[in-house]
Amino acid sequence: MTMKRITKHLLSLLFCASLVHLAVAEEVKVSSLDGNTILTVQIDKQISWSVKKYDQLVLPKVTIGMTVNGNQLAQSPKLKSNKEIEKNETFEVIVPLKNRQVSNNYKELQLAFKGGFGLHFRVYNEGVAYRFYTSMRGEIEINNELMDITFPDGSSSFFPKEVSTYSHYERNYLKLDIDSIPVGDFCSLPVLFNQDDEQLRVLFSEANLYDYPNLFLELTGDKHLAARFPMAVKATIPQPGARVDRNVIITKEYDYIAKTKGKRTFPWRLFVITNDDKTMLEQDMVMQLSDPLKLTDTDWIKPGKVAWDWWNDNNIYGVDFESGLNTATYKYFIDFASEYGIEYVILDEGWTKSTTEILDFNPDMDVKEIIRYGEEKGVGIILWCLWKPLDENMKEILDTYASWGAKGIKVDFMQRADQYMVNSYEQIAKECAARQLLVDYHGSYKPNGLRKAYPNVISYEGVKGNENHKWSDEITPIHNTTLPFIRMAVGPMDYTPGAMVNMQEENFNISFSRPMSMGTRCHQLAMYVVFESGLQMMCDNPSNYYKEEESTRFISKMPSTWDKSIALEARVGEFVVMARQKGENWYIGGMTNWDERSMELDLSFLPEGIFEMVLFKDGVNANKYAQDYQVKTIKVTQSDQLTIKLAKGGGFAAILRPIQ
Repeated sequence: MTMKRITKHLLSLLFCASLVHLAVAEEVKVSSLDGNTILTVQIDKQISWSVKKYDQLVLPKVTIGMTVNGNQLAQSPKLKSNKEIEKNETFEVIVPLKNRQVSNNYKELQLAFKGGFGLHFRVYNEGVAYRFYTSMRGEIEINNELMDITFPDGSSSFFPKEVSTYSHYERNYLKLDIDSIPVGDFCSLPVLFNQDDEQLRVLFSEANLYDYPNLFLELTGDKHLAARFPMAVKATIPQPGARVDRNVIITKEYDYIAKTKGKRTFPWRLFVITNDDKTMLEQDMVMQLSDPLKLTDTDWIKPGKVAWDWWNDNNIYGVDFESGLNTATYKYFIDFASEYGIEYVILDEGWTKSTTEILDFNPDMDVKEIIRYGEEKGVGIILWCLWKPLDENMKEILDTYASWGAKGIKVDFMQRADQYMVNSYEQIAKECAARQLLVDYHGSYKPNGLRKAYPNVISYEGVKGNENHKWSDEITPIHNTTLPFIRMAVGPMDYTPGAMVNMQEENFNISFSRPMSMGTRCHQLAMYVVFESGLQMMCDNPSNYYKEEESTRFISKMPSTWDKSIALEARVGEFVVMARQKGENWYIGGMTNWDERSMELDLSFLPEGIFEMVLFKDGVNANKYAQDYQVKTIKVTQSDQLTIKLAKGGGFAAILRPIQ
């Protein structure tokens, strides 16, 4: 055969191969109900998908797959069937942090493949989501789940960088170009990406996480971020030293990320996509994508505010007893809570005999008497405990706390995100619900939708909040105006607001026992409207609150759940203004970063009628003396527009009541 004939024959083979490839490759599309978002699934040697929104290619390519029992499911996949469904439904939230009624309207693409697996893709007006499912017998080992995201040129991020998947998720959001992130660096979720000179945002997180580890994102190459998971934990030992009671060292891991049922759905991977920052404050995709209520009785679940002891180090004053970890101090907390209608007092670290002996209390505190006294005054008691001893003896410990009359637990120092820990979160929620106990997770990962199934899961930390003022200068107004768009966008955050000692940056000092906050007094007051938590802490000590009577009375009237929420003004890391409804009343909160600004407050969201508005705003000297504020009471209607001046690190808050 001549060289010419060989070349012709090879070209013919290549052409035939390309025809075969074209015949095998498939493409399936699904759009949002409003038509603005189009998701395209490409099935070839691998499965990938892309998204266009506003006629712009937002995610050019997301390659996905799963390795089960050593086999790559999505390698040269063969599609058996595809089906598109549409849903328009509404569900009620037991502990509503945004809206009591949530609309759940979407189109869903259901793909089934040979080999016992499939995919669901959902497209909402606000974003997109996907998940795998398997239909295999017995138990399976998930060795890995592939997700590789390619971002467009010029993309940047608010990157919550981690150094280990053994994490409490308390991170700053580092504003970084994706091109500048070193290969191997990774972050926890949620994470926010920016495109088109920050005119377009993509918020990434996950939902409906059960019996499976949390996902992290790692930079693997040029504009590529890929899924990373903690391996399933095989063995641990206590960490020697001062934190032997709460930290462990993982000594052995399995060669899989999860061992689980072969017939199941896996967590949703969700992407909120918007060119309006207000969308991130109003969307509720984690709740929309999560399993429905699993409890039959929820009437006992009571959200509320909490008088908190640990941040202020029990530094009450003006009393005739020595303050500290003793019965007299906590009765003082209870008296304060009762006077101001605060629902709970927390007994944080120090109330137990030791941090590991958590079935008994320290000799200076009669916890049964404190709980009895609280009941007499209409104040519930929540008990702090470490996760490690709780995990080792859960039923006896929870039975004991419930028998004393405690209303809930604040469980702390989980610090892990592997499969065992995820299962522990559900076990704690379930066991506490059986005893009518609330749960506040601290030292925790971010919310993943567990609270929809178990609404006694009332809040999560997983946030760099007010407590960090005790040892750092990183909790700035810039940080505070970033949190609502990222961390709070996936669920409640126990930030613990309410500082009464407020400082501008140049006056701020770190003090563990007598802490202060950055930003103005009204910046802190606004948090009770802007920040979402079913348990909303009042972090300062009662003596300071008594001294600041006007601010305290105002805070005490703030709800911790809402019937309706509306974002009025929003820009990540710059400013946020929220309006929220509870019954007939409306509440407004606004915060700014270090920039002074005038906010135009349009009240057209109000129903018809006249409202009395009590407005707390920054005082004329708040730029120098951050505790300076002014109070105005005015009459307003939906036709009014107000101009409110915010100091640097400032804020404002208002309560509006209809005039009968």
